[in-house]
Amino acid sequence: MSAPHFVSDAQIAAIGTQVLARTLPKQEWTHAAHLAAAAWIISERKDLLPARDMPGIISAYNIASGVANTDTGGYHETITQASLRAVEAFLRAQPEGTALHAACNALLASPYGKKDWLLRHWSQTLLFSVAARRTWIEPDLAPLPFPA
Repeated sequence: MSAPHFVSDAQIAAIGTQVLARTLPKQEWTHAAHLAAAAWIISERKDLLPARDMPGIISAYNIASGVANTDTGGYHETITQASLRAVEAFLRAQPEGTALHAACNALLASPYGKKDWLLRHWSQTLLFSVAARRTWIEPDLAPLPFPA
């Protein structure tokens, strides 16, 4: 078994606050950090609506870290919205009182923590299309197992 990615809720909060402030070092904006930031925003930032606010948060962070939001790189709407649904459903399923860092580690160890989980629902061609990058595109292989 691999070591946990996260050791404290403070570590998760630091990632989330740095993404919001656009100060997280680019090399730290990993797949695990994406999921941790989403989990923190969903669970701790009740003033934000993740589905509405994450597109702007990620796009602004990308620009601040030198990543252009284009038809081939940067922000991806379908991946973001599907990932938010997965993180939110996963967090809701955790036992009450589960520490956020423990939930994030469990998420990363689950099928929804894998980078390729979306390809069980979308064909690669559709998922990586310009349309899916710019707008929400419904899955073409299998519906998502959690609601919008």
